[in-house]
Amino acid sequence: MPLGLGLVRTAAQDPPAPSFQIDKSWPAPLPNEWILGGPASVAVDRHDHVWILHRPAMAPADAIKSGKRIAPPVLELDPSGKVVQAWGGAAAGYDWPQENLGDYPRGSPGEHGIFVDANDNVWITGNGDVVLKFSKAGTFLLQIGEKFRTGGSNDPRLLGNPTDAVVDVAAREVYVSDGYLNRRIVVFDSETGRYKRHWGAYGNKPDDGVPVNYERARPLPSQFFIVHCVRLSNDGLVYVCDRQRNRVQVFRKDGTFIAEALVAGETPAGAGITAKGPLASGVLKAGIGSVYRVGFSPDAAQQHLYIADATNSKVWIFGRRDLQLLGSFDARGLHHLAGADSKGNLYASGGPLPVKFVPVRPAG
Repeated sequence: MPLGLGLVRTAAQDPPAPSFQIDKSWPAPLPNEWILGGPASVAVDRHDHVWILHRPAMAPADAIKSGKRIAPPVLELDPSGKVVQAWGGAAAGYDWPQENLGDYPRGSPGEHGIFVDANDNVWITGNGDVVLKFSKAGTFLLQIGEKFRTGGSNDPRLLGNPTDAVVDVAAREVYVSDGYLNRRIVVFDSETGRYKRHWGAYGNKPDDGVPVNYERARPLPSQFFIVHCVRLSNDGLVYVCDRQRNRVQVFRKDGTFIAEALVAGETPAGAGITAKGPLASGVLKAGIGSVYRVGFSPDAAQQHLYIADATNSKVWIFGRRDLQLLGSFDARGLHHLAGADSKGNLYASGGPLPVKFVPVRPAG
């Protein structure tokens, strides 16, 4: 059963869940004969521009043979879906995420997560154990971590295949979901990269032993497995995706655990993954899971929590404060979800192109 935040549920607190439909006119056609290698992640900035991080190494070979060109990995789109600029990729001075399709979970596609902070800086995560910070125009500003070097979930300097990032600009802190190899949230100074703190599931000290998987009617595991996203709400709560365990956990900024919710908790395990090495047994039993990324509704109170579930092809809608399920809608291409822009539109990545979901009735 979901555990709420200790609040009394009222109709005013959780208005009816909105309905959404796909905007088939979005995005506009890409310029320059460009194609994408499968969008890994999407983000919405304070100007309602949509940012796409895609995986050039996964571009379809037949399209390239037909004369198409692979777009740079980072694209900025205006609200109409037209490309404003594109940049990114390997260059001197930093370590761009690199595809390494070896043993899962170490082996995975290169590019993974994108986030744009309130100062318009662009943050990139991916395979290679690094987090990168760029200016809006693509000027490199900061690297956290070292390429393909990891020291485990309690290392204050090295990362373990981080998946996502979010920035508290006022506090000058970046929160990293770390990640495929490590099992923690870790916080750094967003200007210098200096380590500040970290925690695991329930605020525990992370443990890198072979994972114990969730089984129905048993207590939920005391450690994260694959930490697939992190988001900050306006009221200062930290929302964390524990993808393979079908749960969202909520914390204060200091790592104090507040609540959790199961999301499609009986999602079948073993969703076509192949794995080798010491984590193989745990990975195969856990499957892919249901909690890929979360987003919030655009109202000041952020009353709705949107949860992307690629395994079940759903976006689940919860009351953000009490973690009660309010509804859902069918959706595909949900590796990452960005929500919402100022008009309440949601954006998703994972298919050949990003997708825009438009509310068809207002919340409330």
